[in-house]
Amino acid sequence: RGDLEEFECKLVRGMRARGYSERFASQICKQIKGFGEYGFPESHSASFALLAYVSSWLKHHHPSAFTCALLNSQPMGFYAPAQLLQDARRHGVAIRPVDVRYSDWDCSLEPVPGSTQPALRLGLRMVKRLSRAGARRLLASREQLDFVDLRDLKHRARLNARDLESLAAAGALQGLAGHRYRAFWAVNGVEAPTPLMPSPCISEGEPLLRRPGEGEDIAADYASMGINLGRHPLALLRPRLTRRDVRRAEEFAGLDNGKVATAAGLVICRQRPGSASGVIFLTLEDETGHVNVVVWPAVADAQRQALLHSRLLAVTGTVQQQDGVLHVIAAQLNDLSAWLGELNTPSRDFQ
Repeated sequence: RGDLEEFECKLVRGMRARGYSERFASQICKQIKGFGEYGFPESHSASFALLAYVSSWLKHHHPSAFTCALLNSQPMGFYAPAQLLQDARRHGVAIRPVDVRYSDWDCSLEPVPGSTQPALRLGLRMVKRLSRAGARRLLASREQLDFVDLRDLKHRARLNARDLESLAAAGALQGLAGHRYRAFWAVNGVEAPTPLMPSPCISEGEPLLRRPGEGEDIAADYASMGINLGRHPLALLRPRLTRRDVRRAEEFAGLDNGKVATAAGLVICRQRPGSASGVIFLTLEDETGHVNVVVWPAVADAQRQALLHSRLLAVTGTVQQQDGVLHVIAAQLNDLSAWLGELNTPSRDFQ
């Protein structure tokens, strides 16, 4: 207390000696004291430390609930839902798909026999283009009675063509109509009620539609929900990447500082902080984790097209490990986006 009063006196005397009024000098003192009570070194850092600790504890002990809460709070934060789900899987969380028979609007938790860790059931909120009104009617109808088939779902929930096609695209009708291709066929074949036929039921032969391939399912998941329920896309491309001496993300932790190596992954984040003097930071994701990449201004200027527009990027550079933090200092950037075909995986870019 005494030190603070002495500081105030010295500050006021000094400002008065430089021609400032006593009122102005006193006002500055009050502002400094106010910041000192909330300044970053104490209050802010303590609050952030508590949040970091609690979040880490929840993520470690209750990863299903932690991920579920983050998904239900979207849009938010640094990572997109696809990255949250990939991380949850790597930590042993069972992910169950959107299903009109079981999913609520929000993502939810379901018990797993013989396990203390519940499974994460994706909610209807994940389905792009599904109307909230249609979802409400679906849930209200299901609460009264389980759906028997697709016709029952459409008539009781009064879903329009757009809602049904959105659910089919997301694979949410698989339990009632089969895989995506069959679901699309069935959705377009459900007859609308008429005054003469309030509940039309027309028997048709079952179409011989092939099941979507793994790559097609992955692309459809990203297109309809922005997430991936199957294997990571890089797992499918791994043989091609291995032939190019591309290492998995999990391998970089074992490399020596200064080692030159190549990483490749989906570009999930680009950052260019104003305080970084033109340095751009990238985060690449493969089936085993993430690689953080530092791109110096000279490299960024010389290879801007690949840097700013790649969805799948290969980076050759020098491994830098210091105090447990690993980066790759980029030297060569190669755009491999053509390998993804129609798969659309947008990044989150921050200034």
